[in-house]
Amino acid sequence: MTDISVRMITAMAQIDPADWDRCANPEDQPYDPFLSWNFLDALETSGSAVEETGWGPRHLIAEDDAGQVLGVMPLYVKGHSYGEYVFDHAWADALERAGGAYYPKLLTAIPFTPATGRRVLSRDPDIRSALIQAGRHAVRELDLSSWHVLFPDAPTQADLTGAGLLARQDIQFIWEDEDYGDYEGFLAALSSRKRKALRKERKAAQQAVTIEQLTGDALTEHHWDVFFACYQDTGARKWGTPYLNREFFSLIHERMADKVLLVMAKEGETHIASALNFIGSDTLYGRYWGALRFADQLHFELCYHQAIDYALAHDLKRVEAGAQGGHKLARGYRPQLVYSAHDVVHEGLQGAVDRYLRSERRAVETERQALDADSPYRKDG
Repeated sequence: MTDISVRMITAMAQIDPADWDRCANPEDQPYDPFLSWNFLDALETSGSAVEETGWGPRHLIAEDDAGQVLGVMPLYVKGHSYGEYVFDHAWADALERAGGAYYPKLLTAIPFTPATGRRVLSRDPDIRSALIQAGRHAVRELDLSSWHVLFPDAPTQADLTGAGLLARQDIQFIWEDEDYGDYEGFLAALSSRKRKALRKERKAAQQAVTIEQLTGDALTEHHWDVFFACYQDTGARKWGTPYLNREFFSLIHERMADKVLLVMAKEGETHIASALNFIGSDTLYGRYWGALRFADQLHFELCYHQAIDYALAHDLKRVEAGAQGGHKLARGYRPQLVYSAHDVVHEGLQGAVDRYLRSERRAVETERQALDADSPYRKDG
């Protein structure tokens, strides 16, 4: 086997975009917009995910002895746990009370993005193994408390837990196309009462507004101005300070507008609400929503129903609508397990976390089954 070395870079600008993308989105794998060099670099170039905001890039690059890039892995030194959507604050408190320091920690994730995907990026299982071992080495070499890998797909999770990381799971609500054909075909799979409720909900949302689905060349900086105003309003209420700045969205518009779906609602000629989605090769990813004024049922229409409409019209098999949100269940989004993996260096904390996660996994699976039993789908098959 060719000798493999793994080095660390402190900015996406330090690797050729083609080298990164060849590993992150190979042609034989579904395209994931969040793994692309354009997306990750936009987070850094805009100043959204950098040292100053508590996201210090330390990406790993696996190369052969000729310097050819064979694999990559996004990696950050984190000074806090914000923007992750996997909650470890209790672990941090426990270590701090014991006299240890939980922060900084090491994190493999897409900043601010609770979407499942590949995280250890290479076709070659030996390269993936080398990157995982490099992650385990890095957290100890840098004298950090722990390394966390968030929202890996199931094969990556198996690789990580096989290497000794602790397994965690949670629930997200995800819509999947079962050859429905169109929205009416989807409704036909629901119980009669639920069909009537969703038709009524959509009618109420649509009666006072015009809804646009915008992507690619149809998007303008004006649309992004409106979206950003909506995003700031929602972000201020949910997080205090929104994670992403206006420059980030301009970079996304410039670099990957064809991978963006912006769903917007207008009263007359005035935009009042918008929802941002990213487009993969088989999945639509709902990310942010905001409104400048209240309109009945509009959140559900723009974020969930319009996403299903678009997915059905463009042969996308899944809609991932982000973290949390039990209200998605009634709109046809079913509970599915999502994963994370954790390498805790402190032996005492590692043992406590392991015991906690064993219990939590059982509870999460029980909750998932209970939620699924309450889904709106017909029980007659």
